Amino acid sequence: MTKNKKSNLSWTLLFFAWIIATVSTLGSLFFSEVIGYIPCTLCWYQRICMYPLVLILLAGMVPFDRSVFRYAVPFIALGWFFSLYHNLIHYDIIPESARPCSQGIPCSVRYIEWFNFITIPMLSFIAFSLIGILLYMLRKEK
Repeated sequence: MTKNKKSNLSWTLLFFAWIIATVSTLGSLFFSEVIGYIPCTLCWYQRICMYPLVLILLAGMVPFDRSVFRYAVPFIALGWFFSLYHNLIHYDIIPESARPCSQGIPCSVRYIEWFNFITIPMLSFIAFSLIGILLYMLRKEK
């Protein structure tokens, strides 16, 4: 593969990661601000990890900078762990005593449940996983 094609592939991987982060951010704002779903504590932690990715990944695209990986990974890793933990709560694997949402909206509330398994925390888990995979592919692209 020529250097120009490799460069285009790297930029495309980063672009798709940015698209996922942007759609996730807009989706979370739609759920809370338009539909009126109140986010729980774990949802807020996941938002705190997702929202900066929109700017970080955009800054890595223009001009293209492969080192964006190192700035994005901490947010991706934290968000992924928060979403994994939130999904374990949704599937009753985490006991009630270990749940952080003791006041306000419980972390176990299911606002949506598409196809009997896709919840908001599952969407977050999928988004963080896909962004992580795309950036890993970007990093391995030489």
